[in-house]
Amino acid sequence: MVIKPKVRGYVCITAHPAGCEANVREQMECVRRRGPIEGGPRRVLVIGASAGYGLASRITAAFGCGAASVGVFLEREPTARRPATAGWYNSAAFSKLASEARLTAFALNGDAFSHETKERAVALIRNEVGPVDLVIYSLAAPVRTHPATGEMHRSTIKPIGAAYRGKTLDTDRAEIGEVEIGPASEREVRETVSVMGGEDWELWIRMLEDAGLIAEGCRTIAFTYIGPALTQPIYRNGTIGRAKEDLERGARAIGERLATRGGDARIAVMKAVVTQASSAIPVVPLYISLLFRVMKEKGIHEGCIEQACRLFSARLYGTGETPLDDAGRIRMDDLEMRVDVQAEIDRRWPRINTNNLRELTDFDGYQAEFLRLFGFGIRGVDYEADVDPIVPLEP
Repeated sequence: MVIKPKVRGYVCITAHPAGCEANVREQMECVRRRGPIEGGPRRVLVIGASAGYGLASRITAAFGCGAASVGVFLEREPTARRPATAGWYNSAAFSKLASEARLTAFALNGDAFSHETKERAVALIRNEVGPVDLVIYSLAAPVRTHPATGEMHRSTIKPIGAAYRGKTLDTDRAEIGEVEIGPASEREVRETVSVMGGEDWELWIRMLEDAGLIAEGCRTIAFTYIGPALTQPIYRNGTIGRAKEDLERGARAIGERLATRGGDARIAVMKAVVTQASSAIPVVPLYISLLFRVMKEKGIHEGCIEQACRLFSARLYGTGETPLDDAGRIRMDDLEMRVDVQAEIDRRWPRINTNNLRELTDFDGYQAEFLRLFGFGIRGVDYEADVDPIVPLEP
């Protein structure tokens, strides 16, 4: 099968197995070039391990710290006529590279919100790995079936209280336009919190605790984003932001529980990057395109793997103390939020239109990063070659 990218809005419905493997390999090599991370974790559970910051954290833990890892994710497997999702191929590539490096790695494909998947993970960790000393929570799912009630909840990307109007980018047509989004209802806010808030994270930690699988000094991290005033009406002050506030509540509750074992729970505020989730949020692709241009011009641009490496080596481990903001969060968005970076973005934003999009932003870089998520546009991969779409999760 010759696999080409088929993009529909903010989703690519195909993925390339060789390209995804090359992408994961590049991230592994990035970690190895930076050298071993002193004092890193030894046994890691990553919930939401197949893409984005979850995948980057798992790669960093494995190839920077030598950690055994269990990755939990929900991805579509391949058939002879249809490629798998990119996350499947990413996870298969990770398993292959970990095996080559003689690292312990297990993949668990299932609904992380369900009791069944949690029970499978607990059994796997108990029988094959041992108590974990790091838990990464990095789920970005649009739907959650509540494990207790069976009710299905759907997340919504909407402002709260008033409609939002602003610039947006049609990435298919490379055109700047205006978007208007009505305010969320109270039900939509509640459902988004149910999907993206802290309850499921708490359930995971509680189940691991009950099974005796939390090691002394265990740390757990969940990711969030704050962003500048430009994106806050649709993000931090909207339904997603309300869910992220609940995630922070969850961190405090979990932290109190883990403190009795010398551990803690923290929220890491990450930099804006291209992910499947961020591509779906109005305004954000245009902001990211501009952010990339400005940060690259200043020589301070980072992608997921660079952020994960810095999180592990300069915030979580190897430094003796983790610097926190006033709300107790780990700030990895420090370079993005630098005064000079945001001032330049504010200066360019009003001027951006369809005609000068590529002049003022790094839209081409944004598109390239988007395609990389699905294994396309990666140097050294022959995209004209016939490839077998069926790749096992574990070698």
